[in-house]
Amino acid sequence: MKRCPWCEGFDLYRQYHDKEWGVPMRDDRALFELLILEGAQAGLSWATILKKRETYRQAFDQFDPGKMALYKDKKVAALLADPGIVRNRLKVAAAITNAKAYLALIKEGQSFSDFLWHFVNGKTIQNKRTDLSEIPVTSPESEAMSKALLKLGFKFVGPSICYAFMQASGMVNDHLIACHRYAEVKKH
Repeated sequence: MKRCPWCEGFDLYRQYHDKEWGVPMRDDRALFELLILEGAQAGLSWATILKKRETYRQAFDQFDPGKMALYKDKKVAALLADPGIVRNRLKVAAAITNAKAYLALIKEGQSFSDFLWHFVNGKTIQNKRTDLSEIPVTSPESEAMSKALLKLGFKFVGPSICYAFMQASGMVNDHLIACHRYAEVKKH
């Protein structure tokens, strides 16, 4: 079975590629979780975050923005002491800030999913890549998303993070056309 070469190496990566990566997500909370995890990944490999994802969910109250927005010094200290997550003070602080920004957006009556998906006009951009070297690290859409999220107060949402987020959440289909998932994801 042909896969995108980036996922080869260990089983968890292949499973993520075969079941999740690139499948369009429309759930506000799932998108919020993914955005936090993509920010946590900055400077690291996605494999590192995948291995820690379940611990992240436990440590961050299943990524409940209402709970996260209320985190105080004691909770932050506990997070920074947790070896099951990336113990970076700026990334932990960004997760809390992002929860507050998320809640402010929702309070305005805006769906997080609708807000994010409008950068791709509500539908997946279907790329036709034949080689990993053709895949960019940013796009005009990810740059616009980054700018809008930063304006709302989100952190760790630069254009590269937003592009990786768009790929993972199915806003962009960057499976290589030879990959068995390309056509499957295109159907969604």
